[in-house]
Amino acid sequence: MSITTLNLLSQGDSATIISIGATGALRRRFAEMGLVRGETISAVKIAPLGDPVMYSIKGYRLAMRREEAAQIHVEAARTVQIESRVAHG
Repeated sequence: MSITTLNLLSQGDSATIISIGATGALRRRFAEMGLVRGETISAVKIAPLGDPVMYSIKGYRLAMRREEAAQIHVEAARTVQIESRVAHG
């Protein structure tokens, strides 16, 4: 697993929040939205121009600008790709 910031997740990636770098009103707003340490968050959809990004957390979806998401440190879940093979016979 690797530590990164939320804004660097690719569509479909999940991660666990490990810390919030924001302070003051923004930190409080993050907490009110459920963005707290230990929660799992997933990048659901990225806007065509790359901003904002739709995330899923605690059963709901929220859109966040990448600038704000860069203040949330996460531990990315390891992505495992499974290769499918078709038998020819």
